[in-house]
Amino acid sequence: MNQSRGHKLPSFFITDPMPCPYIEGMMERKLFTHLAGDRAEEINNNLTHAGFRRSQTIAYRPACDKCSACRSVRVAVADFAPTRNLRKIINRNRALSSEILSPDTSREQYDLLRKYLDTRHENGGMSQMTVLDYIAMVEETSVKTNLVEYRDSDKRLVACLLVDEMRDGLSLVYSFFDPDMEANSLGTYIILDQIARAQAMKLPHVYLGYLIEDCGKMSYKKRFKPLQILDEEGWQPYIDEK
Repeated sequence: MNQSRGHKLPSFFITDPMPCPYIEGMMERKLFTHLAGDRAEEINNNLTHAGFRRSQTIAYRPACDKCSACRSVRVAVADFAPTRNLRKIINRNRALSSEILSPDTSREQYDLLRKYLDTRHENGGMSQMTVLDYIAMVEETSVKTNLVEYRDSDKRLVACLLVDEMRDGLSLVYSFFDPDMEANSLGTYIILDQIARAQAMKLPHVYLGYLIEDCGKMSYKKRFKPLQILDEEGWQPYIDEK
């Protein structure tokens, strides 16, 4: 982003305070920029490395006034080895097939998403997502991204993942799955599958988004070791002190 080479710096904006969906009684703000133009992919790569996340054509990160609990985490792929419990999840899902697709939506995907949201996130921020909202989430993109579909032996769609491919890894944007298959731990399996994909592609990292230490909804991310966390000094090995 060097002005002397004719590159225009992206403009950043900050949202108004809103109730935090993760920590009761706290207010959140986000710093964000638009990903547009022929440098959108380069900017997204740089910002993801700096702790930003992508939603459609927006890159954002927390910028809260009195809180810094949200911290970016990523899996160090080369050194990852699944634990015994994680290997059980892999074996439990051996019958599933996966297909990497372009970011094009289908009614089948949306029906699965609605089932997932109505069962797992009935009161969440995405609970009112319409089919047009889903199309926008997947198809409005200015970076290299894919949909991954997971199907069972009967070719029934059981899980989906929206994932960005970057120069230093894969960034998991959003996933959803059949809540009736809770015993399969599909959310965990999707991450394991993408770690294996990154290993095959010789990519060093899988970005998992944010971790809040005291948020039970995010604790599953600690299972994928070695985990790295972003702090003021840059990316560091994550040490779980609890």
